[in-house]
Amino acid sequence: MSAETGTQGVFLGLDVGTTAVKAVLVAADGVVVAEAEAALDLAVPRPGWTEQDPEAWWRGCISATQAALADAPAGTEVAAVGLSGQMHSAVVLDAADEVIRPAILWNDVRTSEQCREIERRVGTDGLRRMVGNPALEGFTAPKLLWLAQHEPESYERVRTVLLAKDFVRLRMTGEKVTEPSDAAGTLLFDVATSRWAEEILSALDVDPDWLPRVAGSSEVTGRLSPGAAESLGLRTGTPVVGGGADNAAAAVGAGVIEPGTMSVSVGTSGAVVAPIASPQVDPEMRLHVFNHAAPDTWYLMGVVLSAGSALAWWRKILTSSDGSSPSYDELVEDASPVPVGSQGLTFLPYLTGERTPHADANARGVFSGLHAGHERADMVRAVMEGVTFALRDSLELMRSLGVTPSEIVMVGGGAQSRVWRQMVADVFSTPVATTAAGGGAPYGAAMLAACGAGKYSSPAEAAAAWLRGGDRLEPDRLLEPQYEDACARYRALYPRLKEQFANAAQ
Repeated sequence: MSAETGTQGVFLGLDVGTTAVKAVLVAADGVVVAEAEAALDLAVPRPGWTEQDPEAWWRGCISATQAALADAPAGTEVAAVGLSGQMHSAVVLDAADEVIRPAILWNDVRTSEQCREIERRVGTDGLRRMVGNPALEGFTAPKLLWLAQHEPESYERVRTVLLAKDFVRLRMTGEKVTEPSDAAGTLLFDVATSRWAEEILSALDVDPDWLPRVAGSSEVTGRLSPGAAESLGLRTGTPVVGGGADNAAAAVGAGVIEPGTMSVSVGTSGAVVAPIASPQVDPEMRLHVFNHAAPDTWYLMGVVLSAGSALAWWRKILTSSDGSSPSYDELVEDASPVPVGSQGLTFLPYLTGERTPHADANARGVFSGLHAGHERADMVRAVMEGVTFALRDSLELMRSLGVTPSEIVMVGGGAQSRVWRQMVADVFSTPVATTAAGGGAPYGAAMLAACGAGKYSSPAEAAAAWLRGGDRLEPDRLLEPQYEDACARYRALYPRLKEQFANAAQ
């Protein structure tokens, strides 16, 4: 540990992501004391399938927590733990609470037929009324139908269904508990009443006893067992609060809690999140409506399945035979002077299908308009623009529902790039800010832990106390016509290619 004076009463935020578990230790004044992460492997047994071992999440939590504690001042003591994690991913346990099979993740698209079956059983109007969201491959419910139909031996053993962060909670405390923001992403939860939706459970033959108790996001849901405390390097009995789904926790960590605010996240996936005061369902259900991690608050969300991962894919393409590849900073620096519109090049970032607004698992990535004069920098710029245009699709849907932000807070790895932040400001025609903490979902989880420990009465109060302004970029109005032209080219591509995507998937 550091030789500096110890910090008492810090709050630990843990985020179970897709590529890593991240841990952050936050002092009582909101200052990050230490942070660390543990990489996670992703299994792709077949094209379109993505799975992970839930026990790897728990090992990652142990590793990241220990590393953060080792980097913290001597005498640091964790007062409470907050959890966040990837949404939708289905963990199935047997009667002994042992993992039956690898978790099927949020970006797995094997369940298209099961989504259609849910629509046949419940109907679009039923989905809108019961759960407020469409049947999409990423959600938890179609994964359970797939398991019943394709792995009946495993399905017969199911006694518990959990989400990623809630599996970690079970290993920490022995308690089976979730909270509304994560439960809302299962397609089994009534977002309006904040309860499991009995009607859809019955229609899908899902046993209600399989589902965890629902507690508040800032509520203490259990305490560290002696074994878990020893593994983590924490005190036995440390309270563990409800926490939040990754997007909800990231919004809390960015202060995007009250209506009128908005966050844009560019991580592995991308998300546009706008808090609302009451559940508001898009008539065509192109947007999600989920419970927020703040009480009596909801949010609209649009999702881009490949955001930062699209740039990661392109960087991988540029990797040479000796394993060397340009850094992200080098790629973005190269792309910065390229004119708006990438010299006529357009990129669709649908590398793993797309969710908002197309809800099309068959959609695929496309470069359009290539000519012999294009260079690497143009390609990088086109990838960044394509992701940003995809995010703007969600903003336009929200605006059609009367939700218009006065400022956007950008979070995630993409927020570290000033070039990308300016691009979002220009494409969205809205100022883009950052927060000095920059902790994303794990920081929001720590904030919820502070609320659960009684330090603050609400996430909004915690955000007011902890968050310090970062920079703020104004949109360049002179670039608006060029971006509008480039965005129009982008939007014209998918309708023309939709049928080809479907044919290729057969």
